[in-house]
Amino acid sequence: MDGNSKHEILDSLRSVILAPVPLPDLERDWVEYDDPLGQFSQVLEAVGGKAVVVSGSADINAALETVPAYRDSHRVCSLVEGVNEANVDLDAINDPHELEDIDFFIAPAEFGVAENGAVWVTDRLVKHRAAFFIAQHLALVLPARDIISNMHQAYERLTLGERRFGLFLSGPSKTADIEQSLVIGAHGARSLTVLLVDF
Repeated sequence: MDGNSKHEILDSLRSVILAPVPLPDLERDWVEYDDPLGQFSQVLEAVGGKAVVVSGSADINAALETVPAYRDSHRVCSLVEGVNEANVDLDAINDPHELEDIDFFIAPAEFGVAENGAVWVTDRLVKHRAAFFIAQHLALVLPARDIISNMHQAYERLTLGERRFGLFLSGPSKTADIEQSLVIGAHGARSLTVLLVDF
């Protein structure tokens, strides 16, 4: 195809005026749970994660001690104040490749969604967003009161443009090949524990 043909085709496409299509009406009764915390915990466990309710931030260390992957970890990075076993300072690391041997990463989360067990995390306190994916095991700390029912409420809470990075995480990394062999942790953490702090 010569340059003129390409321009003719593109000009032809540009000249077509399509009628605008209205966006769908999102004002409807979306799912609401009587017990969002219970629903969140149930769905998270169904997708391979674990929810642990703690009575306050002081109990986070005791709750982590019940997680075998945490007890067996040698290199722990925490961005949650008061976690006493952390021995990796994320802020002292300049190259994210140096995170490759992190056994356990503990970070705060913004909120959780009951309908799918997803947790919203951002780079608000995380210097290297790769830490969410490169660590062998992940724990996210979230106030229990910040569990909402559905994704429509979740998108209302997002402040897009405020952060450079954000994602919904639900359960550990999972992938399957064409033979349907499920592999946990191939492209991210092998386990996810969500510590729900009941203030």
